[in-house]
Amino acid sequence: MKHYSCQYHPYQHPFPQPLLTRYGLWSVRQGLILTLTDDLGNVGQGEIAPLAWFGSETWAQAWDYCQQLPPRLTATDLLTVPDHLPACQFGFGCAWATLTQNPKQTSLTLPICALLPTGSPALSAYAALWQQGYRTFKWKIGVDDPETERKLLQELTMALPAGATLRLDANGGLTYESACEWLDLCDQLLAQVRIEYLEQPLPPDQFTAMLKLTQHFQTALALDESVATLGQLQACYQQGWRGVFVIKPAICGYPDQLREFCRIHPLDAVFSSVFESEIGRQACLQLATELSNPQRAIGFGVDHFCSNHQSLNSL
Repeated sequence: MKHYSCQYHPYQHPFPQPLLTRYGLWSVRQGLILTLTDDLGNVGQGEIAPLAWFGSETWAQAWDYCQQLPPRLTATDLLTVPDHLPACQFGFGCAWATLTQNPKQTSLTLPICALLPTGSPALSAYAALWQQGYRTFKWKIGVDDPETERKLLQELTMALPAGATLRLDANGGLTYESACEWLDLCDQLLAQVRIEYLEQPLPPDQFTAMLKLTQHFQTALALDESVATLGQLQACYQQGWRGVFVIKPAICGYPDQLREFCRIHPLDAVFSSVFESEIGRQACLQLATELSNPQRAIGFGVDHFCSNHQSLNSL
């Protein structure tokens, strides 16, 4: 039986300014780079980029798991990481794939969605992004006062150039009643700008209510937090969701298992990132190229939020 050595390299990437999310301020992206080596000196790398408040394990849990592994790993060790550690599954699965399959660098041909800053700064930020070639923009709601945000949405739809597409992301922060108000406004604004969808209006435990919302409004809905892991993705599909699935492969589990499920069950999928570094990004982009809906922009457009060359990406 072959054995492999694995080195674990923690990293911290600070953001120039903390990112404001519905879950609070996010100042530093922490993760682990895995370097897997066989007895011939061949190397494979993967990345563990947890996002605990989104549904994965914590960084500490990932680190503890890696530290308790034996110094020499077998293929079984690499491919039987427990399901409650989906970011670890992704990292070890990618390291194994790059070691044994030697995948080529991904040539990205899919359009990319740019993340706008929250609140009123979005009204000016879109212009430079438009000049850079972005045509799809994502704006987070549920962060400020609802009435203020809805007024800003109307201003934003009037300001965006013809041909722009806008996505709204509530990160599960709305009530059913406020979601109806947002969707009603979105339906009214469709004549001004293409509002592609409202992402995760309600918390994951209100799946039935989100299904109900799809029946009453013209604006489409997407699931995100509800499908953070492969198990959740499978459950939502089995319960009848046929809207958009926003998939974050870096916290979804083993890449091969995700690939198999998406090929058996063709999804209206939009692949997105969790601010992983270049090693994880390449693995995510490979999956996106294979499995993401080519008619929709993928969620990898926030280099403008980052201080280094790691090509960090959007939530």
